[in-house]
Amino acid sequence: MVRRPLGNHHDGPDTLLVTSDTTQTGAVKVQTESDSHELRNLIRRARVVLWDFDGPICRLFANHSAERVASDLVSWLEGRGLHGLLTESERESLDPHVVLRAVDRRHPGSDLVADLEARLTQEERMAASSAMPTAYADPLIRTWTAVGARLAITTNNSPLVVGEYLTGRGLVPCFQPHIYGRTQELHLLKPDPHCLNRALSAIGAAPSDALMIGDTPSDHEAAARAGVPFLGFARNERKAKLLKAAGADAVLTSLEPLLALLRA
Repeated sequence: MVRRPLGNHHDGPDTLLVTSDTTQTGAVKVQTESDSHELRNLIRRARVVLWDFDGPICRLFANHSAERVASDLVSWLEGRGLHGLLTESERESLDPHVVLRAVDRRHPGSDLVADLEARLTQEERMAASSAMPTAYADPLIRTWTAVGARLAITTNNSPLVVGEYLTGRGLVPCFQPHIYGRTQELHLLKPDPHCLNRALSAIGAAPSDALMIGDTPSDHEAAARAGVPFLGFARNERKAKLLKAAGADAVLTSLEPLLALLRA
């Protein structure tokens, strides 16, 4: 992909908007004028902005390894004689949500699932205390609120954890009461669009008037199923490739161009 940073020239790492018609040659990065126009159009149409939490707003497990959390959940299950409950790939996934959903598929609504979800929430709360804010997220959230957009959180993380993090950053007023996270109905986690539909219904907005910012293929799928335009955020090239492979038309590697466009 050949890309160029959006906005004015600045020192430091380039900001990339990866779109379906961009190409790359070595380390050269070029952002076309049409890509900038596409991003501007996404912003202009967005009366409501639906944010995924872990990724676009912060790195929840920046200092509290998600891989270790997943391993601990697997060990907890094995300590109860439930080694055979997970497949080998599920045990080795290193993703706590994969473990949780696998158990829920086999024992939906059980006390076992409730206990496992409570353990994950506890781990997420510990992680939130040392989470790393995503660059430009805080001022972008405040600026978007100031110019009149309605914001909501649509995440697979615990809403309790989201609330604690946002409180610590002084961002709760930008979202409250629209924080829609994991419930006991785990089959409704993204890529199911349930949390997006809840947000749109509560705010009273049409899907076409919204924009979702997410960093995973499941975010993209949930947005597509809800009929909501999607803007991908990828903190590295690997995540950008995953989003593009999932069909995301626009992927940013920094939130800076969004902030610059809103301020302009």
